[in-house]
Amino acid sequence: MKKPELLIPAGSLEVLMTAVVYGADAVYIGGDVFGLRAKAKNFSLEEMAEGIWFAHEHGVKVYVTANILAHNRDLSQAASYFEALRCLKTAAGKPASPDALIISDPGMFSLAKSVWPQAEIHISTQANNTNYETYLFWHRLGARRVVAARELTLEELRQIREKIPPEMEMECFVHGAMCISYSGRCLLSNYFTGRDANQGECTHPCRWEYAVMEESRPGEYLPVEENERGTYLFNSRDLNMIEYIPELLEAGIDSFKVEGRMKTALYVAVVTRAYRRAIDDCLQSVDKYRANLDWYREETGRCTHRQFGTGFYFGKPDHTMQIYDAAAYISEYTYLGTVCETDGHGRVRIEQRNKFCVGDRIEIMKPQGNDVTATVEKIEDEQGNTAESAPHPRQALWLTLSEKAGRWDILRMRKDTEHER
Repeated sequence: MKKPELLIPAGSLEVLMTAVVYGADAVYIGGDVFGLRAKAKNFSLEEMAEGIWFAHEHGVKVYVTANILAHNRDLSQAASYFEALRCLKTAAGKPASPDALIISDPGMFSLAKSVWPQAEIHISTQANNTNYETYLFWHRLGARRVVAARELTLEELRQIREKIPPEMEMECFVHGAMCISYSGRCLLSNYFTGRDANQGECTHPCRWEYAVMEESRPGEYLPVEENERGTYLFNSRDLNMIEYIPELLEAGIDSFKVEGRMKTALYVAVVTRAYRRAIDDCLQSVDKYRANLDWYREETGRCTHRQFGTGFYFGKPDHTMQIYDAAAYISEYTYLGTVCETDGHGRVRIEQRNKFCVGDRIEIMKPQGNDVTATVEKIEDEQGNTAESAPHPRQALWLTLSEKAGRWDILRMRKDTEHER
């Protein structure tokens, strides 16, 4: 079987580097404008150039999203933006243009092609790509890849693969949050808050608590399904296809895409490592893949998520794809930080993200797939002052651990063991 691309999201430079180190084949990111995750940290042009250079040095591609549904006011700035991406360079003057643009709007597509004729363009799932004629339409216009709508089944994807040219690529989401609206075309956020989901400002009102009110009985609220927690009518499960890698490969999918440009480095590291190993194991031997299924399941469950499901891949989902009793995430681990430096004397430097203490039992998560349990033996700030705890986010700290940790290792702690000594 053809080896698929593993495509990972990144909302910051730190997360991009994490995705690269933990096994991504490609990373997709957004700039300060024109992406559908306006609340993500996103990238300045300078950060984008640094991230793209880092990825390219590791043989990894970077795609930049420009997939808003544009208004007239957006077009002149978009032209300048595409020109800036075409000419992007690092501070040292090294070329760092992205490998592709992700676009949904036909006007933005035409504009990008006029400004940057050689640009590789991928058509976003926001364009409602549900049939092979849509793929062929975009192929005739010069698109290299189309991202399938998340509402398609594996059988529909197989049919598309049979009808499109071999050189045209099909990208599909395999993991992450599901939108309750068709291909993400949701109006709830705009209606309730004035923030347009199709301009990148979704406030996720689908996760709020709802009840029904009959028009002639104002003030009488009827819960759709009553329990002590409330009613989360539109609250969908997260997609997780880690148990179906052979089926995805057989369907001819070229790129396995993970959702989540607002996720942490821990989330990206966990999911990337799990899918990297699952794909590689499956390509080596389906028997080897099946023997390791328990590890893949456990690993993807160790990052923050909602209850899992398989979306539309095996047909239209029934009511079990909705979560009616809570909008909360399942979160088993706390992210402490990523090792950014070692001093050669057993100490490691991190930028602390959540509180921990001397004596805490933590896990050292390694890119190669092995995890090590360790004890925090000493905490020091950059001036050499010692402390019993690390309560201040983003503080640079030097740690002495009972086990060895290296550059890019991630430190995490199970929530049910926090501050146990």
